[in-house]
Amino acid sequence: MNTRGMKVGILTAGGDCPGLNAAIRGVGKTAMLEYGMRLFGFSSGYSGLIKNEFRELTENQLSGILTLGGTILGSSREKPFKKNKPKNESGVLTKPERIKKNYKNLELDCLVCIGGNGTQKTANLLAEEGLNVIGIPKTIDNDVWGTDISFGFDSALNIATEAIDRLHSTANSHNRTMVIEVMGHHAGWLALYSGLAAGGDLILIPEIPFREEVIISYLTKRHAMKKNYSIVVVAEGISPDKEVPAAKYVGDLITKEAGFETRDTILGYLQRGGTPTPYDRILATRFGAKAAEMIAKREFGKMAALVGQDMTCIPLSEAGSQTRLVDPHNSIVQKARHLGTSFGD
Repeated sequence: MNTRGMKVGILTAGGDCPGLNAAIRGVGKTAMLEYGMRLFGFSSGYSGLIKNEFRELTENQLSGILTLGGTILGSSREKPFKKNKPKNESGVLTKPERIKKNYKNLELDCLVCIGGNGTQKTANLLAEEGLNVIGIPKTIDNDVWGTDISFGFDSALNIATEAIDRLHSTANSHNRTMVIEVMGHHAGWLALYSGLAAGGDLILIPEIPFREEVIISYLTKRHAMKKNYSIVVVAEGISPDKEVPAAKYVGDLITKEAGFETRDTILGYLQRGGTPTPYDRILATRFGAKAAEMIAKREFGKMAALVGQDMTCIPLSEAGSQTRLVDPHNSIVQKARHLGTSFGD
C-alpha cells in the first residue's frame, strides 16, 4: 500500500517525562525514511490541535533530540472533551469540533498522540469521532493499561532510587527514620520498584491498604533489634488527607506515635526531568517506530504496546478504559515480603 506523501500529525500531552523526544524522533524518522511520510508537530498537546498551532518537522529537526529531556513540541493537560458544551448562539465550535476541522483542513491521514491514561482516553474519543488516531504510552507512573511498561518509568525509577540511596547515609549517620515520597496517585509501581531497589524497609502504596498501628509496630520492632535507622518509601496517593503530603502524614505519625526522629523528603518534579536512561531511549524509539508501522498498515484506533519483549498494539478503547495497578499478590511484592519489607498491612 502506498504511503508516500501521507501526512501525520503528532503531539505530546499530559505531564512531561524523559523519552518524549526519543518517541517523536522514532515516529518521525521511521515515517520519513522508511515510508516517505510527512510529519506535522502540534504545540502544547491537545491545546495546539484546538488552536491549530503546528509546524512541519524535517528529519534534520529530529536529529540530536534522542537524549534530550522534555519535549520539543511542548505539552499541556488540555482535555478537549471535558465539560464540553454544544455550539452557542453565535455558532462557536466546540473544542472537539475545532480539532476535527483543523485535522481535515490540514488533510491529515493520521494523528499520533503520545501520553498517559488521560491522553489515551482523549485519543479514543477522537477515534470515535472518526479521526485516524494512534496512541503511544508514556508515564513515569507505569500505569497505562495494556502495555507491560511505558517509557519514562525507568528514568524516574533511576532518579528515585539514587535519591533513596543518598538518604541511607544521612539516616544512618543521625539514627533517623527517613520518609521519601515518590510519584503515584493511584498506582504504586514507582514506590514499589524504587523501594525494593534501594532497600526500603517499609513501602506504602495505594493498592495495599495499610494500618497505622502496623507501621508503628514494625518500626518499633526494628528499633528494638538495634536497627538504628529505617527507610520508608511512600507513594504520593496514600495520604488519607489530600491536603497533607504523604511523606508529612507518615513522618508526623511516626514522630507522634513512636517518638523517633523523623525527616520527610518529597522528590516531586525531580522525577520528571532530565535525560532519559538508555532503556527509555530504546523503548521510546521502539514505540515510535511501531507507531509509524501501524500508520503504514492503517492500524488506526490502536495504541502501541510492549507485551513481554514484543511490540504489538491494542485498541485505544481498552487502553483508556482502566488503570494498570499493582496486584497486591504481584511476585515482586511477595519477594519483598520475603526479604522482611513491610507494606503496612
